[in-house]
Amino acid sequence: MVLVEDIASIANNLKMNKSFLEKLAKRLKYLREERKLTQDDLGVNGVSRSMISLLELAKTDVTVSKLKIIADNLGVEVKDLFDFSEK
Repeated sequence: MVLVEDIASIANNLKMNKSFLEKLAKRLKYLREERKLTQDDLGVNGVSRSMISLLELAKTDVTVSKLKIIADNLGVEVKDLFDFSEK
């Protein structure tokens, strides 16, 4: 019973943060394409290509440690992943 509640809680959390995840997805894809990298290129060092794909589609959440790896792979600071301002 607790497992079902935990799954529901995760689903609700993703639903509540959908707007934020969509902003992160757009930013991640922008940074990747700006560097002319494929999802395969970015999906290294412990982050899979499928994880990059899911992130760019705003279909999954991500840990801080995975964000650090992604930022390193892009050659940016973690804070740059959250620069959602229009440029």
